[in-house]
Amino acid sequence: MSGHSKWSTIKHKKAAQDAKRGKIFTKLIKEITVAARLGGGDPAANPRLRAAISAAKNANMPKDNIERAIKKGTGELEGVSYEDVTYEGYGPGGVAVLVETITDNRQRTVAEVRHIFAKRGGSMGEPGSVAWMFSKKGLIVVEKDKVDEETLMEIALEAGADDLEEQESEWEIVTAPEHFSKVKEALESRNIPILSADITMVPQNTVRVEDEQKASQLMKLMEALEDNDDVQHVYANFDIPEKILEKVA
Repeated sequence: MSGHSKWSTIKHKKAAQDAKRGKIFTKLIKEITVAARLGGGDPAANPRLRAAISAAKNANMPKDNIERAIKKGTGELEGVSYEDVTYEGYGPGGVAVLVETITDNRQRTVAEVRHIFAKRGGSMGEPGSVAWMFSKKGLIVVEKDKVDEETLMEIALEAGADDLEEQESEWEIVTAPEHFSKVKEALESRNIPILSADITMVPQNTVRVEDEQKASQLMKLMEALEDNDDVQHVYANFDIPEKILEKVA
């Protein structure tokens, strides 16, 4: 799982840059709209919407934008009709890649995603080819030097976390999706700095990538997919050593 948490950290840094350009707002609005359409406009009764609103607030999205996106999802305001579509494929080194999109045009999106895979040394897979390798989990990452293991474990497990895993320079707290918010709030209430926190697709097994060229290709693939306007999330089961990742990321 370590490779995944490192990519999450890279994504959060990148999201801060995207926010400056307003690009992240487009993706967040799509997510809020679809979440509201599928589960209703009440965040208390709709975990997906609650998580989307939290992400939007973290990106400093104005309250009016959030409320409009919810109303478009519930049908109170007219808007574009979006749908969730997931694509699967393989990256350099045989790494499994899962791509979640929100689109108003399936044909355009699949063509663009296929082109990105092909251009960056990967290939599209059939539906179901890699999805079985991932499980939906809450993943909260905390830097090791910010808190000791015993304190973190006590807080996390008491709030409902499933596990605490040690990586090279971070702690990974794994939760069931329904316990994610409670665990995150428990850490925040104790003033523990969180490096990243997401409801994510966690790989059951990882593929070690130690070849620098393949690692570089893989990062370029991940970044190109993330940069696509229709792509909401990209997940992969790579495990790249930290020294190599620092060079190529």
